[in-house]
Amino acid sequence: MRAFALRSVRLLAYLALTLPLMPVQALLLFLAPPLAVRFPRWYHRLCWRILGFRVEVRGAISERVPTLFVSNHVSYLDITILGGLIRGSFVAKMEVARWPLFGQLARLQRTVFVERRAAHTVRHRNAIAERLAARDNLILFPEGTSGDGNRLLPFRSGLFSAAETKVDGASVAVQPVSIGYVGLNGMPMGRFYRPFFAWYGDMEMAPHLWTLLGLGTLTVVVEFHPVVTLAQFGARKVLAEHCRRAVAAGLAAALSGREAASGEGPRQAAVPAPADLLVETRPAAPLQA
Repeated sequence: MRAFALRSVRLLAYLALTLPLMPVQALLLFLAPPLAVRFPRWYHRLCWRILGFRVEVRGAISERVPTLFVSNHVSYLDITILGGLIRGSFVAKMEVARWPLFGQLARLQRTVFVERRAAHTVRHRNAIAERLAARDNLILFPEGTSGDGNRLLPFRSGLFSAAETKVDGASVAVQPVSIGYVGLNGMPMGRFYRPFFAWYGDMEMAPHLWTLLGLGTLTVVVEFHPVVTLAQFGARKVLAEHCRRAVAAGLAAALSGREAASGEGPRQAAVPAPADLLVETRPAAPLQA
């Protein structure tokens, strides 16, 4: 009964927040585009409060504009987690545009929709490059789909060629990001519970979300690794492999509960958040060769 009540309260609170704010964001896109870029981050952080997310941030979020953020993909929850940290738009598969409610939300956040078929890679790469050239930060999930939260799927390197874009003569910044779902109700989350939050394979979203809403407080670790550029590696496949290794190291550290080595990596200023959310900043874990 308690789980049912928690699910109901969270779902009603989410809809009560989201539905009235959708026309607000639509208006901002027409009347105040700079504010429309900042507004989703505030919205997603309110969703953290409703859904019971506690977010620990490691490393420093890139301040370069534009930045192509490259992250592993575990769940539709990644959108709310990363959307509450990064001022930017997502690159998502075309199917998302057809999802009820979430598809419209994606459009309002100016998502770049791409086909997963190789024949469309050049067209979508150009669309991403145009957005970067317009100084928009973008968040890319190079696995192409979500995984089980325990390991990475191979990175698809095709869209990394968008990092060839230059803005004011400078190379676009690329920042690998690791996201790990590590705790439930203050306790470490093992492999048994992670599929309740990871969404992959042939799972149906509605029953998955309904179950998730009743599970309590979720702890998530997000690690921002050092910023790089394509020029440092010379080829998109080499850049993609570097990002994959960085993300894999961060994910492994988060899931194993390892602390970052003292003094390693840049330190980020504290992230503003509601007082009852745990938002800590730790140095980034060093990348192993």
